[in-house]
This record gives sequence, structure tokens and C-alpha cells, in this order.
Amino acid sequence: MNLQTYLDKSASNHSHLCPRQILGVRLGLLGLKSLGFSEPPAKKRLLIILETDGCFADGVSAATDCSVGHRTLRVEDYGKTAAVFIDTVTKQAVRIAPTLNIREKACQCAVNEPRHYFAQMQAYQNMPDREMFTITPVALNTPVEDIVSRPGTRVNCDVCGEEILNEREVKQINLTLCRSCAGLGYYQVAGHHEFGFIQKASYVCAGE
Repeated sequence: MNLQTYLDKSASNHSHLCPRQILGVRLGLLGLKSLGFSEPPAKKRLLIILETDGCFADGVSAATDCSVGHRTLRVEDYGKTAAVFIDTVTKQAVRIAPTLNIREKACQCAVNEPRHYFAQMQAYQNMPDREMFTITPVALNTPVEDIVSRPGTRVNCDVCGEEILNEREVKQINLTLCRSCAGLGYYQVAGHHEFGFIQKASYVCAGE
């Protein structure tokens, strides 16, 4: 497929095309190329960790066929239009990010388009990869095996009783806990329940 086909695929989820989608498609294609793939590999060999969500993420997904549903696309939200591409077989990993002055370069490339948004729309489809992106070999702080986990693994939290998939449980003393009950959650129970499970988890953390 040519670039326009990938852009159409991305835009179909939005009913429009925007610069960040184009950036995502271009970055996704470069990520494949950087790991030696001429097309998206089969059998979940490619894992991508995005550093933001939104239109950029849809562009990367359109170019690589990686998705949250297939557990081949993850988001660590740093608010950056960057991504790490990982070959789960060879463990090779590269981080690809836009050059720091990519918007200025886009305006210089599209000299006949004074509107910045449309200059980016035009330039991001034509600029060479070397002018758009940086490629940095990286080593993951968490092993690929731990990120991907094993299929079919599940346990129940000893505090709330809810099921935990993909080895995401936390061991504290003699208990198996979900992240929320271990005090590592992203939410708190509101209202008169706020001293329920969370307080129990804090008790466990303190080792009392």
C-alpha cells in the first residue's frame, strides 16, 4: 500500500485527516523499517509503546496493524508524539520521535502555504524521514516477557475479590492484591466508601 492508503485508513476513524495522523503513519512506517520489516509482522512479533494517545496513535496503528485489542499497542502517556518499537523475538528496540524543529521544517518545505496547519498537512506527506524523525536504540526497563505476560494467567485480589489478568497483581506480605488495593491505583472510591478497600491496602502496605 502507498502512503495515501494508510492515511485513508487512519482518517476513516476520524472522518477527517490531520497532521498528527500523518505524523503517526509516517512514524509507524519508519518504525517497521527500522526493525527490518517491510510489512507488519504476524503472530504479535511487533510491540509498540506509544508516548501519547489521540490522532497520532490512530496513525501509528493504521500503518502497523498494532492495536490495544491485540495487545500489541500500549500507551505510556508522556504527552509526546513518540513511540518505541520492539521486536519481541530479537528484543531489539528503537525509539522514534519527531525532530525538535519539525514544524519549522514543515513551513519551510511548504513555502506556498502560509497557514501552519495546512503546511504541516502537506509537508508531512513529502519530507524525507531523516528530516522528520530521530531514531534511538533503547533498552527497556521492564523485560518484554513481563510486559506481554503469558496468555490465560489470572488470579483474584485478596481484598476486593476482582480478577486480575496478565500477571498485573502485586504481592504484599502473604496477600495477592490488585494495584488499586495495593495503594497504586489511579482512582479513589468516592463518598462514604472512601475508607474501604483503599484503607485496607494502606494497612497492608504498612505491614501492620
